[in-house]
Formats: sequence, C-alpha cells, structure tokens
Amino acid sequence: MSDVPFDPAFTAPPTAAAASRPGVFAMIREDVACVKARDPAARFTLEIWLTYPGVHAIVWHRLAHALWGRGHRFSARFLSWLGRFLTNVDIHPGATVGRRFFIDHGAGVVVGETAEIGDDVTLYHGVTLGGVSWTAGKRHPTLENGVLVGAGAKILGPIRVGAGARIGANSVVIEDVPPEMTVVGIPGRIVRGAEHPRRIAGRIDLDHHLMPDPVGEAISALVDRIDFLEMRLARLAGDREPSVEFEVLPERAAAAPTTEPASDQPVSH
Repeated sequence: MSDVPFDPAFTAPPTAAAASRPGVFAMIREDVACVKARDPAARFTLEIWLTYPGVHAIVWHRLAHALWGRGHRFSARFLSWLGRFLTNVDIHPGATVGRRFFIDHGAGVVVGETAEIGDDVTLYHGVTLGGVSWTAGKRHPTLENGVLVGAGAKILGPIRVGAGARIGANSVVIEDVPPEMTVVGIPGRIVRGAEHPRRIAGRIDLDHHLMPDPVGEAISALVDRIDFLEMRLARLAGDREPSVEFEVLPERAAAAPTTEPASDQPVSH
C-alpha cells in the first residue's frame, strides 16, 4: 500500500484516548443507542439490550476495562473471560475502545491488549485486531474514528488505520492505511481513495456490493487481451473467425492425409 502516501497531517489520534470522556454507563447507553443507526434490523431498545451479543460484549468490556484501569487486573481478566464465554467475543480488558462502538452479529471477534479503537467504529463478525510480535509494548492496531472493518478481516501489528477507512471482508492488513481509503485483498491493497465519495447520508455505509474487485478486474483484462490476440491470429491465418484446426491442433491439420478424387474414366486393360 506504499503507492498512496500517508500524510500525517490527516491523521488524528483516536478520540478514545481523549482526556474528556463520559462515564462508563453513559458510554454504554451510547453504545446501545448507536445500533439503530447502523443495523436496519434493529427495532427497539429493549430488543437490542436483550438479543444483541455485540452489545453485550461491549458492556462486559466497559466494566472490565474500568477494573483494569484501577489496577484490578485479575478481576478484569475474569470479567473479560466471562464476557467471552457468553458472547463469543474476546476483547482484552486492556484494549482502549472509544464511544459508540458496535460489533455487528458479535461472533468470533478478537481485540488484543494494546489495540486502540476510536469513536464510531464498526466491526463485523470474525474480525481480528491482532499482534505479530512476542515483545511487550504496543503490538496491536490503532483504528481511528469512523473506521468500518468487514467480516473476517484481520488487522495485524502496531499499524494505524486512518479515520473513515474501510477494510473489505476477509482482507489481511499489515501496513498503515491512510484516512478515507478502502482496502481489500491479501495482503490488503488500497483500491479506492478519497476522490471516490461514498453515499452515507449520515448513516453507516452499507453499500458492500459496490466494493471493488481487483482480482475480477485483472481476469477481465486478461480475457479482453486473449480475445484481441485470437482475432489477430485468425486474420494472419486468412480467416475472419478463429479456426480450431489452426489454433489448437495445427500439427493434426498438417498431418491429415490428402485424398485424390475418384476418376470417372474406365480402367483400360
């Protein structure tokens, strides 16, 4: 992804690290309230409270993180384990999570200890914010405000994903992502920049069907090239259309026996 320069001027630290931060229960209320804006299936608040495992996971994490910050490390880890057991979402109590965080479907998400998540971030099921080193210190990703990470994506190492970026489903990201970029593939590559605005109208961008397909585009280019070469080869052979005998089996066409036409003259003795 080095083909797009990463301008530090556009990089803002995640607001999760800001000094002014509402209390734990105020943040939990925001986490629940943001679901309606990001999930068309959400109908009313009680349903969200009772049936959304992603919401349950962030509630458990808010409580565990508060204990972690007060030095109650074992209690925090135990509470985090209980939340994982109940929701199948594993968020380390040391991870820093901003406001209005939403995990859609809430299954198989893993967030490492030194991960930092900004405000208004959305993760889909199967996302991993993991590390690539055994050494202590910062070893997990930083997601800035408004980042959306598709299902099954893996973001690995102490890298930074810029504000408003989108990570396509099942992508593996191992390098910094500038703000407002779209990344897909393994390894992740930038396929859409800020010059292509997305239609969000104040809500989360759910136009997943408009995600670029670089592999499909490459295959389409190869097919076009093959068609062009076939036409040129057919014209060199003197035909308007390609010939199987000429293109595929030229040796068989050359080795075919020639038959002489039968003579109408009677045989003389």
